[in-house]
Amino acid sequence: MATKKKIYSTQEHLDIDDVRDNLATMKGGETVAIVQTNSVNFDLLSENEQDAMIFGYASFLNSLSFPVQVLIRSKRMDVSNYLQSLALVRKKARNAKLVDQIDKYAFFIKDLVEKNQVLNKRFYIIIPYLAISLTQLKNAGLGIFGKKAPKTDKWLTLEKAKENLSPKIDHVIKQLSRIGILARQLNTEELVELFYDIYNPEVGRNEKASLSPKEYTTPIVEPAVSPVMEQDQSSESQGGGGGH
Repeated sequence: MATKKKIYSTQEHLDIDDVRDNLATMKGGETVAIVQTNSVNFDLLSENEQDAMIFGYASFLNSLSFPVQVLIRSKRMDVSNYLQSLALVRKKARNAKLVDQIDKYAFFIKDLVEKNQVLNKRFYIIIPYLAISLTQLKNAGLGIFGKKAPKTDKWLTLEKAKENLSPKIDHVIKQLSRIGILARQLNTEELVELFYDIYNPEVGRNEKASLSPKEYTTPIVEPAVSPVMEQDQSSESQGGGGGH
């Protein structure tokens, strides 16, 4: 009997295992929290303000006793929501001159974005929690021999990650606020939208992830039934029917 070839789902090629409780769990046993910050126009600051900002940021880095990753993400600005809000204002306007000015302004914004590479920058700080210690990885022989990392309990890891990351998140947000940078942790829905946009850069410009924390469940990342199993079940039912 010929062996059926396994059909791999898209999720098996992603590093993300699950997203829940405002954290992202990776397949390697790592759990991360992502903090988003606002931007500061450094060039518009005075010399004294620039020095204070540099000194404050250096103090923030020196205060860290755990690893972090700073991510700066640039993407083409999406003005569709802004244009829709202008359209609503235009619809409510009763003055013909005001309607004309709104039309000209909307055309200017749309033309500006289409002809120029207008970028929107987002700033993130990723705070990791590694469920497997370096000693465990060494003992498991992970590396050039291609051995898999030791298995961990997913739910226990998530609870430990929440307990471990909570004070670190608070520390990062508090330290950044001292230098005038607002920061907040991304929630589950925002994490899903971020990853959707990262893995679908072209589609993400026109389509947004229609997922909310209530709609988001594990099968999106980890299918409960693979296509092969469904095919096997249908074959068995057909074979069983022929026997009667």
